[in-house]
Amino acid sequence: MIQPAERLSLVSEYYFSRKLKEVAQLNAEGRDIISLAIGSPDMPPSEQTIDRLCEVARQPNAHGYQPTMGTPELRQAMAGFYKRFYGVDLDPAREVLPLIGSKEGILHVTLAFVNPGDGVLVPNPGYPTYTSLSKILGAKIVNYNLRPENDWQPDFDELEQMDLSHVKLMWTNYPNMPTGAPARMETYERLVRFAREHNIVVVNDNPYSFILNDKPLSLLQVPGAKDCCIEFNSMSKSHNMPGWRVGLCATNAEFITWILKVQSNIESGTFRGIQLAAAEAYNNSDEWHRMANIETYARRRQYAEQIMDVLGCTYDKHQVGMFLWGSIPDTYNNVEDLTERVLHEARVFITPGFIFGSNGERYIRISLCAKEEKIQAALLRIREVFV
Repeated sequence: MIQPAERLSLVSEYYFSRKLKEVAQLNAEGRDIISLAIGSPDMPPSEQTIDRLCEVARQPNAHGYQPTMGTPELRQAMAGFYKRFYGVDLDPAREVLPLIGSKEGILHVTLAFVNPGDGVLVPNPGYPTYTSLSKILGAKIVNYNLRPENDWQPDFDELEQMDLSHVKLMWTNYPNMPTGAPARMETYERLVRFAREHNIVVVNDNPYSFILNDKPLSLLQVPGAKDCCIEFNSMSKSHNMPGWRVGLCATNAEFITWILKVQSNIESGTFRGIQLAAAEAYNNSDEWHRMANIETYARRRQYAEQIMDVLGCTYDKHQVGMFLWGSIPDTYNNVEDLTERVLHEARVFITPGFIFGSNGERYIRISLCAKEEKIQAALLRIREVFV
């Protein structure tokens, strides 16, 4: 009998992949489920981005293989983006590497830095892919706690008490998903010191710094951070381009060569039209970012907060990002008692926090990636069931 590789026993199908099949079945039965679960922006990129894609796609010589390290135009635009919004200087030829999204980056960085059996620090709660890809690649997961009493920032005193002797990599994610905790410069400064003192590479996943946030921060703003840290940034959230699969990795030139060695053996570069259109998108005006990433999500957030109120959940109004994270009432034994009732009685799909780790077991997450009328309709449905 043919058997799958043993590594598949270490992971399960991604929660949303599995749950969306159930939602699709409910919709096929005429249930008309409103999804407030996934963070997939529902708005288009800027007009000039789309125009540039179409222009390049019509060029007969634009359809061949592209350099794995990306076009010079894209790397220059990425470096310019970091200079414009974060004040960080990056050498576009040596310190920036385009990615087919951050998920690809998680794979490539882990392959470049972590041997089987090495430890990887993963936040709890945190993005599930940090855990699943580390397991698939044979790394040892070392969870570190994020807690509400510490505003979902790392507890460095607790970290210092842990056995870090075999840890090679630490995943961080600020502004944080799923909790919405804002990035803090004092946290970034502590992370750089921690990386140096323990000879650990800290990777900050930073796709949310423009969503409901008018003061974007980068880990690389800390002096010396490039020597021991890596930062991912993605166009999925900030530029409404999730399906385009364009992100970046920024760090020192030597780290880039190691990651590129992995990347060049796995993929062959992104379509030239997407690369040049992405370069154009990095020139979006401040006004575009304000309208798309702050004003639109702020209007939607008001309705999400009302949903939390109706469900009896508590939440921090200072959250940033494209989700709202809330603690469920004590009257529920577990979070799925609430989310399954919302799904099957109110016909609204929201995310249970346990998928992000044990510290999320009594939380829900509401996505703001739906038109206002959809979120309003979800609010009305939930009110009919819970009020």
